[in-house]
Amino acid sequence: MDVWAEVLVGVAILVGLIGIVVQVLPGAVLVLGGILVWAIFTGGVEAWVVFGIAAAAIAIAEVAQWLIAGKHLRKANVPWLTLAVGGIAGIIGFFVIPVLGLFLFFVGAIFLMEWARHREVPAAWASTKAAVQATLITIGVQLVGSLVAAGTWVVGLFFT
Repeated sequence: MDVWAEVLVGVAILVGLIGIVVQVLPGAVLVLGGILVWAIFTGGVEAWVVFGIAAAAIAIAEVAQWLIAGKHLRKANVPWLTLAVGGIAGIIGFFVIPVLGLFLFFVGAIFLMEWARHREVPAAWASTKAAVQATLITIGVQLVGSLVAAGTWVVGLFFT
């Protein structure tokens, strides 16, 4: 694979990493997709070992994010329906107020759902904080897995 193609793969990986943090793009999919394209066009055992390690890192992160964040939410007694409504509101908010609306509508919908459930502002706010913390946990775990995958790709560049 020539240098410009590797630069494009690096850009796809970088966009994927940014997508994880911003939560607008399927970041881990972009990271793994970029590494897959690189492995296909580079070929050889080394490239496929790099892809395998990257895929394993991302798969482990995907499972871990659900386990860790789910445990956090169960401990805080936040139902999945609340998060689902918050996620849908965040998507709508993204289009109402570009980018910023994603966060405002997500947090606002969670707060309103929990306020309706608890009928108390302090309890609703505690649940909202727990839901936002769980979201940050998922972002962090995805980011770590994707950074391991990206680092593996960088190391793989030297061996192929």
